Amino acid sequence: KMAEKQEEPSNTQNGEPDNAEEGEEKKKKLKREDLPPFEIVTGERLPAIFFKFQFRNVEYSSGRNKTFLCYVLETQGKESVTSRGYLEDEHAAAHAEMAFFNTILPKCESSLRYNVTWYVSSSPCVTCADRITETLKKNKNLRLTIMVGRLFMWEEPEMQAALKKMKSAGCKLRIMKPQDFEYVWQNFVEQEEGEEAKAFVPWEDIQDNFKYYEEKLAEIL
Repeated sequence: KMAEKQEEPSNTQNGEPDNAEEGEEKKKKLKREDLPPFEIVTGERLPAIFFKFQFRNVEYSSGRNKTFLCYVLETQGKESVTSRGYLEDEHAAAHAEMAFFNTILPKCESSLRYNVTWYVSSSPCVTCADRITETLKKNKNLRLTIMVGRLFMWEEPEMQAALKKMKSAGCKLRIMKPQDFEYVWQNFVEQEEGEEAKAFVPWEDIQDNFKYYEEKLAEIL
């Protein structure tokens, strides 16, 4: 457990002691377990095999019809609290993006500021994009940055319009660079018990695919 703690970016840079987040985490765990089991799968870290398949920034994402969403949620009030975790789609219920707003951040207190970063295997569908846009318009104290591995159905005019609306609502949309994949690997992927953390091994076309999607996104936005 100790070794794992070291990798966590420390809160001390905000002048906050690290243990502020401990109590918060415990509370979250309790809350999570009350959720109906089929609703939404959340976890501390996702299995490496899911990461290697789902996050791969391929051009044609056959078989990758599930969204994995890793989040860092920083709440700034009298003291800053940072929490992190991951969600994945459950077909019985919401997409991971919706689930984040339904379960992790159901309401924004107006006295607090929220900085949220998502690392998502692919960009949101039209419905989720619209929900993100509405949520950001309603909550001016919420900042959202979405780092995506792949663009979902980006050729569709409807999808392009939805992404533009997200941008105008203040959402920062970025394509994940190789370093971002490495960050997710270190912070959100299960490492084998008792082994040294395995280094992230980039796939062959990771940089080319990043460039490909970055150009597409720039054209759309």
